[in-house]
Amino acid sequence: MELIPKDNIIEFNTDTLEYLRKQYDLDKPGRIQEAINLLNHWIQKQPHFMKKDFSREYLERTIILSKGSVERAKTKLDKICTFRTLCPEFFEVHDVKSYKILNDLYGTYLPKLTSDHYRVYILKNKAKFFETGFHDFYRYFFMQCEYIQAHDYCNGVVIVLDYQEANIIETLKFFNIADLRQAVEITKNGYGMRINGIHFLSGSKAIDAVVNFCKPVFSEKVVGRVVTHKSFDTLYEYIPKDILPKEYGGKEKPLFEIHRKFQDVLSSKEFTAYMNEMNKACTNEELRPNNDYSHLGVQGSFRTLSVD
Repeated sequence: MELIPKDNIIEFNTDTLEYLRKQYDLDKPGRIQEAINLLNHWIQKQPHFMKKDFSREYLERTIILSKGSVERAKTKLDKICTFRTLCPEFFEVHDVKSYKILNDLYGTYLPKLTSDHYRVYILKNKAKFFETGFHDFYRYFFMQCEYIQAHDYCNGVVIVLDYQEANIIETLKFFNIADLRQAVEITKNGYGMRINGIHFLSGSKAIDAVVNFCKPVFSEKVVGRVVTHKSFDTLYEYIPKDILPKEYGGKEKPLFEIHRKFQDVLSSKEFTAYMNEMNKACTNEELRPNNDYSHLGVQGSFRTLSVD
């Protein structure tokens, strides 16, 4: 891939491809192709993989999201395939326009990247009651992750959790720590989303209860990147104001408008077909090789093309 293909939803900085390849020492002639070849060769040798025909573009993005490491990319691919096998309820393909919860609890990746090539994800919680819990939102979010995996080229993600209009007490009532922990595990270790920061936005003191509830599911490193904001002013210290939606003081389209556009794309025939194909990328655990490396059964050509 010499150029990042133009996308209908997300945009890139003019130097994104060059910057990220150089950051991971993959900018020299033939280097990224060598990395993709190594990863693809390893995939073909995994008897428990039920899908082995990943596109080279998909594999390149997997390597970039894995900090340029082929070994991390192997682990990431094995884990997301395993999650699809062990947690199929999170990967069911539905018409996301039928999810009522998305009218009041909606999140989306913003079109523009930060100057250092991070993608910003904003989740807006306006819900007053959660009739069916958060499962539909998790499914929707993982479909968004699939889209990002297939189309994005970024350094990681910055998450903004907007609780300004939320009923925080009701939210806490319906939180399930086991489901949240599983969702975070899939996001970080399956999709390989590198979290550069988590920003809670609320003027209510009750937000501390939400933050304290969420902290145990994250690593110590990520917890150190959690920040609570009472206003937009301090948020601008971490995220460029201009790339934020209008209601956050920025120049981007309103958040709900971006969200609706994402829903249109994720409910299209083309993306539904893509999701059905990617759901074949699961594992047959009876065929997983036995070894002493880990439960992932990683084997093949061990080589890391960059220093992590």
